[in-house]
Amino acid sequence: MSKKKISQVRVQSFGKKSDIIFNILVALLAFSCIFPFIFVIIISFTSEQSLLVHGYALFPKEWSLKGYTYLADLKGQILQSLFITVFVTVIGTLINVTFTSTYAYAIARPNFKYRRFFTIFALITMLFSPGMVPSYIVMTTLLHLKDTVWALILPMALSPFNIIVMRTFFKRTVPESIIESARIDGASEFRTFTKIVLPLAVPGIATISLFAALGYWNDWFNALLYIQSDNLVPLQFLLMKIQSNIDYMTQNASLSANLSGGMASIPKEATRMAMVVISTLPIACSYPFFQRYFVSGLTIGGVKE
Repeated sequence: MSKKKISQVRVQSFGKKSDIIFNILVALLAFSCIFPFIFVIIISFTSEQSLLVHGYALFPKEWSLKGYTYLADLKGQILQSLFITVFVTVIGTLINVTFTSTYAYAIARPNFKYRRFFTIFALITMLFSPGMVPSYIVMTTLLHLKDTVWALILPMALSPFNIIVMRTFFKRTVPESIIESARIDGASEFRTFTKIVLPLAVPGIATISLFAALGYWNDWFNALLYIQSDNLVPLQFLLMKIQSNIDYMTQNASLSANLSGGMASIPKEATRMAMVVISTLPIACSYPFFQRYFVSGLTIGGVKE
């Protein structure tokens, strides 16, 4: 066998070994990301007595559904809050993606006269925030949106970061020649955007949709500021209130014998973990549907000129 063939065999052998090593490393990294959530699920099904005696364990001595049973007793409030959260997430994501994509498309076009001004304007709003007090005054006094569902949607209806991502995505993936051809054929700007640009920008749209949906799903601060009605409380804020009530009752259980007896039946740790599972599982299940577009959209849209 010649030296050239020997070197090729060695290179192929080394390539296979390196692939195996990298696959193992990626698998370990993936497992390290999934394991904490699996551990939380296990704890949520562990009995309170087992947690007090043996602590956290992968294989608990005693299993229990009391954490979920306690939350099931509040199913009326939880279902109402879940409906509000789903409504806000869906409508808010649609509004956010619409505003973001149209803004980014405008500043990505070289024939738009004020594209530099609006690009700098978006960057300034991303770097400098007006603060909580001016935002509160605008929402409550100027727009009169306090204690309405729009107070949960409009504060996050436009994302400067997503605008910059989509702007770069449009400039790098949508050839100017295609847009010029559409204009020559007599297509309007709106028709060009909806029929030609958007189908080419599906990876970018999916990326910013995931960012927006995640932001709306996890938001509780706007509810703390603007929502007083129990019928408009989102899921994350309701779970935080349940957690605060459990902590308060735990700290003040000695004030009343009846309260103390009631606290003995509340699985505090399991309930905390059950709330984490309830708030995390739905949005985690949505990731596989976006995964097809997420990586390409994020990498292409994140490249700077």
